[in-house]
Amino acid sequence: MWALGIEGTAHTCGVGIVDETCRVLANVYDMIKPEKGGIHPREAANHHAEVVVPLIRKAADVAGIELSDIDLVAFSQGPGLGPCLRTVATAARALALSLDVPILGVNHCVAHLEIGRGITAAKDPVLLYVSGGNTQVIAFARGRYRVFGETLDIGVGNLLDKFARECGLPFPGGPILEKLAQDGTALVPLPYRVKGMDVAFSGLLTAALALRKQGASIEDLAFSMQEIAFAMLTEVTERAMAHLDNEEVLLGGGVARNRRLQAMIARMASDRGARMFVPPGDLCIDNGAMIAWTGLLMHRSGIRMGIDQTAVDQRFRTDQVAVSWR
Repeated sequence: MWALGIEGTAHTCGVGIVDETCRVLANVYDMIKPEKGGIHPREAANHHAEVVVPLIRKAADVAGIELSDIDLVAFSQGPGLGPCLRTVATAARALALSLDVPILGVNHCVAHLEIGRGITAAKDPVLLYVSGGNTQVIAFARGRYRVFGETLDIGVGNLLDKFARECGLPFPGGPILEKLAQDGTALVPLPYRVKGMDVAFSGLLTAALALRKQGASIEDLAFSMQEIAFAMLTEVTERAMAHLDNEEVLLGGGVARNRRLQAMIARMASDRGARMFVPPGDLCIDNGAMIAWTGLLMHRSGIRMGIDQTAVDQRFRTDQVAVSWR
């Protein structure tokens, strides 16, 4: 059985094709990169509308199959930017109807966890999900993926991208700051905000920008922001693992590619006698393969949707999904 997934929650439009063993046959994507400022939802949606059909064709070519061979179409139903979600949902509906195959809407956050479980040796991990719009600590309990901790304001990727943008750096700013941080020599005092199992990053951003205006070097600030923000994430992740008596931690989301974050989580896991898992980089970022794989899992468990059930949900919570395939 072959499933095609279409991702389009924010800046990236992606199309992936996977088989029932989680073998990724194709995983192609295109990201909008604004010349200045952040992501405008309507501009991102227009970008997705332009590239989604060519990406579908490209994915089929890369996989070496015909679109008529597809058995299931899945799409990112939420959470995300409304115009972007509606654009890819429309494309998915049109494709499913034209191929006369089932269609399933997938929770974007759950998909990050499932592709990690499918592609690595992780069986029942605590997921540290870190991206531009989302930052959550997630684990399976009583039939659902429960959120054990999350950001109270902005995602950690948003923190890094906003700081980079205000400093005149191009989007996405996170990878650029990661390189600059390697030349940082001083740990600048910045707010460390952990509230129970939750974190908050907006105060850290405000303080870092204020220090930048006062002349602090961007290298030291990049280094300090990473050290402090990632320490916050490591703390709440370890607390979730201790609470659940869990010996696996999985990273997901675009920020999961950051080597410093990986090193901190790996050290924490090692100290606990636990194991850390990280999918390949192109499966950490927003991608269609994770949508296809999660849709396939849902379909195999008996979940079905009519076209009238495929409306998008910008605030589709991780813990709203009944995980019937586990």
